[in-house]
Amino acid sequence: MIKTNNIKKEFSGLKVLKGVDLEIKKGEIVSIVGSSGAGKTTFLQILGTLDLPTSGELYFDDKLISKLKKKELANFRNNNIGFIFQFHHLLPEFTALENVCLPAYIGNKNKKETLEKGKKLLKKLGLSDRENHKPSQLSGGEQQRVSVARALINDPLLILADEPSGNLDSKNAKELHKLFFDLREEFNQTFVIVTHNEELAEMADRKLTMKDGIIV
Repeated sequence: MIKTNNIKKEFSGLKVLKGVDLEIKKGEIVSIVGSSGAGKTTFLQILGTLDLPTSGELYFDDKLISKLKKKELANFRNNNIGFIFQFHHLLPEFTALENVCLPAYIGNKNKKETLEKGKKLLKKLGLSDRENHKPSQLSGGEQQRVSVARALINDPLLILADEPSGNLDSKNAKELHKLFFDLREEFNQTFVIVTHNEELAEMADRKLTMKDGIIV
């Protein structure tokens, strides 16, 4: 489903990615590990079209994505990719349900259907009784589950997670890790997860190691 061909990235002459080749199948869960500064997050941002490579190609279902125009890229990203970050990035002035629904509203989806879907996702994640709470009224684990629901609202084919359990205690981290695999079983979604959590890394179908800007 995803193919990268010799992806390189430089920032002001500093070579962060030095030619990354990778193929990922639909429904696969891939973890990427490596020390800080190895290029993991930069690579994830390029996979998610949040950043463009200096050179190299990114294909999604055999379509060359890395050459799309800015507006086309934004539409592609909103419709096909869900993001889960270490810091949940929930908007503090909105309720849990409103936060979940935002990507669908941005994509001009039907408001009534979106609200129903958002409620279903929150119920699935055990948060039915929290949908009208604002982020400051939620625990860390609840906030992260709201961000997972938000990542799922547009039925993305690909979920990219950057240190998703980095701020959670071990119990909440375990629950989040299990959730990823449950979602894959139910929706056949593809996951690429950058993590320092060894347990999560080992659970994946494939564990890749990045070192000095390449996959070793």
